[in-house]
Amino acid sequence: MAKASVVVLAAGIGSRYGGLKQIEPVGPGGETIIDYSIYDAIRFGFGKVVFVIRRDIEEAFREAIGRRFEDKVEVRYAFQELAMVPAGFTVPADRKKPWGTGHAVLCALEEVNEPFAVINGDDYYGHRSFQTLGEYLLSRDFPEQGTEEYVMVGFVLRQTLSEFGHVARGVCLIGAGGFLERVVERTHIEQEGKAAKFVDEAGKQHPLTGDEIVSMNLWGFTPTLFDHLRAGFEQFLKTKGGNTKAEFFLPFLVNELIARGEVRVRVLPTPDSWFGVTYREDKAQVDKSVRELIAKGVYPGKLWK
Repeated sequence: MAKASVVVLAAGIGSRYGGLKQIEPVGPGGETIIDYSIYDAIRFGFGKVVFVIRRDIEEAFREAIGRRFEDKVEVRYAFQELAMVPAGFTVPADRKKPWGTGHAVLCALEEVNEPFAVINGDDYYGHRSFQTLGEYLLSRDFPEQGTEEYVMVGFVLRQTLSEFGHVARGVCLIGAGGFLERVVERTHIEQEGKAAKFVDEAGKQHPLTGDEIVSMNLWGFTPTLFDHLRAGFEQFLKTKGGNTKAEFFLPFLVNELIARGEVRVRVLPTPDSWFGVTYREDKAQVDKSVRELIAKGVYPGKLWK
């Protein structure tokens, strides 16, 4: 059995990007961002990959992504569908939007029995980020029933921004001992020189230094999370299930667990820069960044031999 696994959230189609961005090539050998994440995960000790996808993209995803790894690491699939709700709940007839990242991770329940990382399929996190997270998950002696200490890899805000539009980021409030106090979601953050700014719901602008630590959805958990996810999703459905735009986000659940004193989350800072394809114009910069990493020797020119 794998000592640690990676749950890859890859069910979404990027509306701002305009397509299935998870399978867009960014490397010289046709590699995708997911390729680089899985390459890093394997070399730093993760032994299983669980892709959370939708049924309607399964064939295309397996062909373009999944088959690359089947002879290199254990590969499993989990499926996120609107109909996947607990007994006693129904899906509103006009609901089209997915249930959110918390629900996506919950869908991997049957495939994960070990400490695991959660990543977005369309985000590049960097090899040192996976090294830091892998060392944490693989070096700890977790009790058989898991532990109530989780972990989040934190990025410097200015190293996560796009030149081509605003982004949403979870700004982290970090307390004594390097433990997370809360993730504050800012949905409209823009670059402003070397700093940044965000616009609140009232349209008012607020300055940011750019040095803030933000969450890019790179987490480390034990299987105890699934009990919290199950209970949290049921509560979400009771209170917000009728709102066709509401989503059950993973950071929101983590915030609640921290506030109730049920878990603590250690923040591990990374020196790596994040990049991704939020906007189609971002792709040229991503391609350039990958070539630079290859030139520095971080990755081979052809990732899979």
